[in-house]
Amino acid sequence: MAKNKRAAETATPPVNRDEAETYLARLGEIQRLTQLNKTALAEAVARVTADIEASSAKLGEEHDRLFRGLQLWAEANRHALTDGGKTKTVRLGNGSIAWRQAPPSVQIKGQEAVLAYLIEKKGEEFLRTKVEINREAMLANAEQASKIPGVLIKSAGESFVIEPIGQKEMAA
Repeated sequence: MAKNKRAAETATPPVNRDEAETYLARLGEIQRLTQLNKTALAEAVARVTADIEASSAKLGEEHDRLFRGLQLWAEANRHALTDGGKTKTVRLGNGSIAWRQAPPSVQIKGQEAVLAYLIEKKGEEFLRTKVEINREAMLANAEQASKIPGVLIKSAGESFVIEPIGQKEMAA
C-alpha cells in the first residue's frame, strides 16, 4: 500500500518583518535573473534557428531540384522501367522509385449549401450528429448539475501569490 507523503519542508520562514523584506527583495532579484536567463536562451535559440533554417533552405532547394529531375527522367522512361506497366516500383542501386495511386478523398465546396441540401433531401447517411456533455452549462447551474450521479463540481481553489515590486533594474 503506497502512502502519499509530502516531502520534508526545507523552507525556513522569516523571523521578523525586516527578514521578510529581505526574502521579498531576493525573490524579485531571482525573478529578474531568471527572466534574463530566459531572454538569453531565446536569443541563442533564435540565432541557431536562423542558421539552421538558412542551411536547410539550401538543402531543400537541392532536394527539390534532384527530386524533380529524377521524376522527369522516370516519367520519360516509365514504360521501360515498369516493364510495360507490370510493376509500379523500380529498384535502383541507391533506393527505389515508385508510382502510387492516392486514396480517394471528398472535397466539398460550399459546405453550408451542401449541408442544407442534405437536410432538405433527407440525406441522413451523409450527416453526423455529435452529442457531448456541456460543462459550461453545468458550471452555470452547478446546484442542479451536482445532483447528477458521477458529476462533481469542484472549487478552483486558492493560491498564494507573492509579487516583488520596487526593485532597481539590474545591468545586463
